[in-house]
Amino acid sequence: MGGMVRALKYGRRFGLAPLLAEPLAEAVLAQGWGLSGVTAIPTLLPRLVVRGYNPPELLGRILAARLGLPYLRVLRRVRYTPSQPTRGRARRRLPEDLFVPVLRVEGSWLLVDDVLTSGATFLRAKEALLKAGASRVYGAFLAVRDPGALGPYR
Repeated sequence: MGGMVRALKYGRRFGLAPLLAEPLAEAVLAQGWGLSGVTAIPTLLPRLVVRGYNPPELLGRILAARLGLPYLRVLRRVRYTPSQPTRGRARRRLPEDLFVPVLRVEGSWLLVDDVLTSGATFLRAKEALLKAGASRVYGAFLAVRDPGALGPYR
């Protein structure tokens, strides 16, 4: 599974997104969360220009369609941070104002990311989504780098 996630994230293998989104959709449906919508961890414009796409957004759009929910870009990333795998021990120390809401939302929302590394990015995005008006925020990830990182987010 890790090779497919890397191929989607770095290898521009867009065709893998529907295959990878399907088990996420099944897992989300099994939870019965009563979601109002789906959004994804946003990336900065320079990363978007280099990659040509945002893998979490690609997954989020497919996942939303499969779940019959709207996909909205609710958050904007406003601060640069090095990618999580290169941050070492600094992973958990992300700035609090990393993301800002650009839309108001209501209800429970699903926040999609491709890889949960330390949980810090998810936590910052979750906080911003709650500020946008979400009553609850659930996460969906293709891969988890450190299973212990899930502890506070279960």
